[in-house]
Amino acid sequence: MPIRMSGVQFRLHGAILGILFPYFLYVAVAKSTDPSEVHALKAIRSSLIDPLKNLANWNSGDPCTSNWTGVVCASMPNDGYLHIEELQLLKLNLSGTLAPELGLLAHLRILGFMWNNISGSIPREIGNITSLKLLLLNGNQLSGSLPEDIGYLSNLDRLQIDVNQISGPIPKSFANLSRVKHLHMNNNSLSGQIPHELSRLPILLHLLVDNNNLSGHLPREFAELPSLKILQLDNNNFSGSSIPASYSNISTLLKLSLRNCDLQGSIPDLSKLPHLMYLDLSSNQLKGPLPSYKLSISMTTIDLSNNFLDGSIPTNFSGFPKLQRLSLQNNQLNGSVPSSIWQNITFGGNDTLFLDFENNSLTSIPVAFHPPANVTMLLYRNPVCANAKQPDLVRYCQPQVEKQTSGSSTNSNINCIPCPTDIPYEHNPMSPIPCLCAVPLGVGFRLKSPGISDFPPYIADFEINLTSLLKLFLYQLHIDRYIWEVGPRLSMHLKLYPDKSNLFNVTEILRIQRMLRGWEITLSDTFGPYELLNFTLGPYANEIPNTSKTGLSKGAVAGILLGAVAGAGTVSALATILIMRRHSRNQVASKRRSSSKFSFKVDGVKYFTFEEMALATNNFNDSTQVGQGGYGKVYKGILADGTLVAIKRAQEGSLQGSKEFFTEIELLSRLHHRNLVSLVGYCDEQDEQMLVYEFMPNGTLRDHLSSTKSKQPLSFAMRLRIALGSARGIIYLHSEADPPIFHRDIKASNILLDAKFNAKVADFGLSRLAPVPDVEGIVPGHVSTVVKGTPGYLDPEYFLTHKLTDKSDVYSLGVVFLELLTGMRPILHGKNIVREVSMACQSGMMFSIIDNHMGSYPSECIENFVSLARRCCRDEPDARPSMSEVVRELECIWQMMPEADATPSESMATDSGKIFTPSSSSVTRNQYVSSVGSGSDLVSSGFPLIAPR
Repeated sequence: MPIRMSGVQFRLHGAILGILFPYFLYVAVAKSTDPSEVHALKAIRSSLIDPLKNLANWNSGDPCTSNWTGVVCASMPNDGYLHIEELQLLKLNLSGTLAPELGLLAHLRILGFMWNNISGSIPREIGNITSLKLLLLNGNQLSGSLPEDIGYLSNLDRLQIDVNQISGPIPKSFANLSRVKHLHMNNNSLSGQIPHELSRLPILLHLLVDNNNLSGHLPREFAELPSLKILQLDNNNFSGSSIPASYSNISTLLKLSLRNCDLQGSIPDLSKLPHLMYLDLSSNQLKGPLPSYKLSISMTTIDLSNNFLDGSIPTNFSGFPKLQRLSLQNNQLNGSVPSSIWQNITFGGNDTLFLDFENNSLTSIPVAFHPPANVTMLLYRNPVCANAKQPDLVRYCQPQVEKQTSGSSTNSNINCIPCPTDIPYEHNPMSPIPCLCAVPLGVGFRLKSPGISDFPPYIADFEINLTSLLKLFLYQLHIDRYIWEVGPRLSMHLKLYPDKSNLFNVTEILRIQRMLRGWEITLSDTFGPYELLNFTLGPYANEIPNTSKTGLSKGAVAGILLGAVAGAGTVSALATILIMRRHSRNQVASKRRSSSKFSFKVDGVKYFTFEEMALATNNFNDSTQVGQGGYGKVYKGILADGTLVAIKRAQEGSLQGSKEFFTEIELLSRLHHRNLVSLVGYCDEQDEQMLVYEFMPNGTLRDHLSSTKSKQPLSFAMRLRIALGSARGIIYLHSEADPPIFHRDIKASNILLDAKFNAKVADFGLSRLAPVPDVEGIVPGHVSTVVKGTPGYLDPEYFLTHKLTDKSDVYSLGVVFLELLTGMRPILHGKNIVREVSMACQSGMMFSIIDNHMGSYPSECIENFVSLARRCCRDEPDARPSMSEVVRELECIWQMMPEADATPSESMATDSGKIFTPSSSSVTRNQYVSSVGSGSDLVSSGFPLIAPR
């Protein structure tokens, strides 16, 4: 029987711990930084000039335990020291040089000196840091040549040395960087030929070496790069070289930019590049006709200007629905001005098309020539202008400048009361709370190689993309201003606002900062790679330890506290014995219904008192009970503001319930996805634990598959939507939650349906955090844990080995898919659904087990859905698809659905948050905000939020 302690006993227990815990903590924290790394940091500091005293705290204390600026540490297994894991000194106005002692930081993963004024050469000793993943030296005044030793960094993911004065050749040793994805070496003085050996890089995505002095021939071997997406070589001198025909085989290529490279010959056949969206071959010496083959329909930008191209503009230069710019000026083109270019483009309010045909030999126009208002066309210095008969043609024959290449917006709202001036508050223009005053974070952000030419049509997509990656709501981001810079590169200033409150908390600031500074997010291919220019804390600066640094990583903190916890555990045991003895003499049985000072508190989650819960449920009247399970009872409640909620009340003395209570609050407080149930708040008083969720009017999926409970059968289209929504919720847990999460109890009764039958995954009481990378960057393949879950849904491998993986959730979801298809329960009368479906399929009787309540359905879609479900339920985890593959296959099945079944009302959200239907691929910002609002539709009656276990 659990021991209940009175307030006095709690205070006694706390007093004993309060006296002795600091001692044990001191013993544990006595672990210090590796002396060789302390020596290295001191040498690094002596080589730098710090006029603003940003590194003043490097003069005292231990680097790791004293939170030296920019230093993040970790504790290594079986090692008596702490080690430097990150050294990030972003834009601190540092000058001087980089010390060779950097090579002594043997455990470093991130080395960053971006946007300072550091000169001198890059120390070759950096090549000794084999653990290094990010080498970020861009935006300085570094000179000299690139050390061959950098090619020894076998774990390097990103090399950024752009915007410096580095000269000499690109070392051939860089071909050994087998894990590198990003080589950003643009805007330097690199010379010589690009080594063809770089074609051996197996996962290289972006090669940016524009604005250098490179020469020689373009390596035809680049066609062998299996993953290359961006090849940007502008403003080099490949005199006499032609564009290799082999480049047509780089099937992954999205952007090919070879502007002003002194290239000769003709344009090769690029029709085999299915994803190409940006082609810039301008300012070369290319000759011959324009390509007569069909380019990718993904094209946004085609710039072939300032060459010697001749012939007419072929009809294949139409049919580009996303085209923003077609530049053919300063060539030798003749014939008619085409009018078909814009015919396949559906212009939205912000969509534009810029056509520059200036200074050619175009002689005529079609009879009916009426470009839409969204089209800007330049025909200046063409014969057609000299012989123009139509009066409205005159406007196309004037020298013009392009439209504005920058933008800005304002936060002010004339209908709002001005914000207080003691702190730099301002109105969040997109806040769902009108006139909310808040203090934003400022972020300098630049797209280094975007795949677009005009930003306004893509602003909504960018906002959705970035906020989903940063795990923010759309209304928390405001693009304050943007401007196109030479490159072209798109620079912008972003403001990030706290969620429905005035200020960010420190944890959230550090999370966002870490994700941006550590390149933990990857934007959509449309926007390409980004760079962080600055991260402005403003009034938050005094709240963040040393502004840009947190001293110890989570792993280090865990290691440091381990000794303290062990010692404190001993003290706690002694204290508990004393208290139990006193408790046995003075046991008092009393129920406390008032709020306890020891209540569990969670930032950002609403706390309810017991009285509020009793009032919401009419004192937990039986008429409000809508469910019951091993954890306790579930009630439908109405809060004081009229919000309908589901209240899960733990039964008294439920130890398991207590564990699940804290687990679910901790997880749901930081998970935000439209396919996960939302936690409204909780109640934690001495004798009461309750979780408060959004109410789901249509109950559980299991209810709708039960012939006794279902009021209206689900159609196949609805079932497929539910499957896809569930899968998207789970892939968010596996891939986007930080850290990732294994649900461990996916089942039909834990998939809830809102008023529009959108699926939301619920009940995280058994969930476990996924394994995180160890010191070598290797992620363990599983979590070893006691088997928990629901019979019929349990992964056989997990059941036998106790090894929980992401594929365990895939198995459970596969069982749910089989339930959707058959209506059967996972286990009923000794029959297992996985085995029953397999036997039916093997005997050619698959359609005999399909639930006849769903009505008509496309047989091909059913077959593909059954195949996917069976593969999810394979015994061997490696034979199951990943969750991302599950989502992709479900999307493909959805696209196969006939128009009648795929109605616009059955819209869904993609992983990035964009709403789509089979007939629509995008929505406006306001439509998106409306569709994912802060709560679900409220109705007067419905099914329970939480079903019994």
